[in-house]
Amino acid sequence: MKQDTKIINAGRKSKWTQGVVNPSVQRASTVVFESTTAMKHAAGNKTNQVLFYGRRGTTTSFAFSDAMVELEGGAGCALYPSGTAAITNAILSFVKSGDHILMVDTAYEPTRDFCDKLLTNYGVETTYYDPLIGAGIEALIKENTSIIFLESPGSITMEVQDVPTIAKIAHQHDCIVMLDNTWGAGVNFQPFDYGVDISVQAATKYIVGHSDVMLGTATATEKYWPQLREHSYTLGQCTSPDDLYLALRGIRTLGVRLNQHEKNALKVANWLKTRPEVETILHPAFDSCPGHEFFQRDFNGSNGLFSFVLNCGNQKALNALLDSMEHFKMGYSWGGFESLILGITGLKNMRTATQWPYENPLIRLHIGLEDVDDLIADLEQGFEKFHQVLATS
Repeated sequence: MKQDTKIINAGRKSKWTQGVVNPSVQRASTVVFESTTAMKHAAGNKTNQVLFYGRRGTTTSFAFSDAMVELEGGAGCALYPSGTAAITNAILSFVKSGDHILMVDTAYEPTRDFCDKLLTNYGVETTYYDPLIGAGIEALIKENTSIIFLESPGSITMEVQDVPTIAKIAHQHDCIVMLDNTWGAGVNFQPFDYGVDISVQAATKYIVGHSDVMLGTATATEKYWPQLREHSYTLGQCTSPDDLYLALRGIRTLGVRLNQHEKNALKVANWLKTRPEVETILHPAFDSCPGHEFFQRDFNGSNGLFSFVLNCGNQKALNALLDSMEHFKMGYSWGGFESLILGITGLKNMRTATQWPYENPLIRLHIGLEDVDDLIADLEQGFEKFHQVLATS
């Protein structure tokens, strides 16, 4: 099936839909059995999607897991109550005391906190690496390296990684390749075609698409799916069927939403490129973005999330710009229908393996589904406020 057709049909097997269009919302904690034989069968049938206990899943979660596998590939998908939970539990499922992991230096901040504040207590060492390291990753692999974790593009500074090269080298050293694929959303980047073993998403973002559900996924290859499934179950991870129903509904419009996000964002980014206040555009589709060549080679498209760096400014002027926005709201998430803005200073303090080359503030935008001319007008008046304050600072 073509991608758009797959999006419409994913997770809609007749055993989940029962003759209607959408899978039902099946809420359950206790599953009851007609006989001891049936109970034993369910308890021992961990590899198949059968009702056993609410934490193992219901027909709603089985339908959503199927949908994610059909979109991303892999052999199975584990579900979590947030994207952070998906990242941390995927890592915990495959590390032990004495292990070493390689973590991309652009990693989502909670991922870095998990490595620095929790994994160290369990005797797991983390080394951060340059997202553009490519084949140079081999020099950092140790005998006890178990996982190489990627995030491509980086969710703030947008560096695109050479995933297949890193994956090839990782597998030569028996390392598991994990990828935060939230930006790719399972549509714009097909992780298992490029050597990824476990693809993690904050489904909170584009999968759900409406800023009303916290949800995480980790999809794995046949080799790693049984361990990911059982360890996540042992760690107590489960999700709400009501949230999963909303995620299933979000999937149906994923393709058209991403297309519109991409179209709007490219128009805004091209307008920003003409602004005298902007030093550089960090959008994977622009050649000014580090790793742009890998985006061109590996991705099917982009979305609404990108950043740009100012060529002047201070915190007071940046605050004036941010505070003046009407259509862009300030928020730490992205992937919903609404436009968001985030101003960031001090990026040099957020890196340990690489040097951030810019002195002035970075602004991250998520371009939503509003009329793009209204968004540009909003940014234009924001720049006016920025200059007014800058002139008096």
